[in-house]
Amino acid sequence: MPARRPKRRAQPYVPLDVDRLMQGTARVERRGVGEWHVQPMTERSSVKDYLCPGCGGMVTAGTAHVVVWRADSIFGERAVEDRRHWHTGCWRAS
Repeated sequence: MPARRPKRRAQPYVPLDVDRLMQGTARVERRGVGEWHVQPMTERSSVKDYLCPGCGGMVTAGTAHVVVWRADSIFGERAVEDRRHWHTGCWRAS
């Protein structure tokens, strides 16, 4: 008699988070002397104006950009509070 396969347990349904999927995934980049979390922001999720630390210009609402904060900080939550919004091109050029 052949061995019986174990029954698969039903997994709970988890709906696809389309907004998060469209926004992009955060990544860690090494720049200079540290590591940085880089989170892409889409035009749709950009709802406020920010000052870009790269060029000093405004990242206006509705503009795709990246949010950057220290990945190697010993201050944890404080590092997230210190995140900055950069033009994507400014971040790439830095």
